[in-house]
Amino acid sequence: MRELILGGQKSGKSRRAEALAAEWLAVDTVRHAVLLATAQAGDPEMGGRIARHQQDRLQRVPRMRTVEEPLYVAQALASHSHAGTLVVVDCMPLWLTNWWMPQDAMNDDSKEAYRHDWNKEFAMFLEAFDRASGPVILVSNEIGLGVIPLGSEVRAFVDRLGSLNQALARHADRVTLMAAGLPLFLKGQT
Repeated sequence: MRELILGGQKSGKSRRAEALAAEWLAVDTVRHAVLLATAQAGDPEMGGRIARHQQDRLQRVPRMRTVEEPLYVAQALASHSHAGTLVVVDCMPLWLTNWWMPQDAMNDDSKEAYRHDWNKEFAMFLEAFDRASGPVILVSNEIGLGVIPLGSEVRAFVDRLGSLNQALARHADRVTLMAAGLPLFLKGQT
């Protein structure tokens, strides 16, 4: 099963992914779960958020291992996907941000190098997602429901994320939209 979980900020996306991982693990003690975390601590506030998420996740799903991979998620998914392992990728917008607005890019030329490589990386990710031998859950934000943001770079990011979500939805077996902690199934069975 390949599932895409969409929703707004604090809609319950990650909690749903964690609950599905906990259910997966509860079926059999030989099963495994891996979280591929894409966040990077670019400032102290984000570092605190990451630490809180790690602590909360450890309490809710103690058997799920975390692997931090901000860029090469395609390779990480391919290497961790096995029949007895559920893989959660949290979250797709931060992964996109890491490629399109890299923290270590010093000038427009280095940003363009990242952006060129993104197309190749995303194609490899879709291939790894399609070929996954175990279940995969992707967590992404649905940010196109509000007002049009100010600034061309932000509008371009919203457009890119919308395109990314549409591509992932085409490849997913199930698509779930979260709102107020409640799932709405858009594609696939409940």
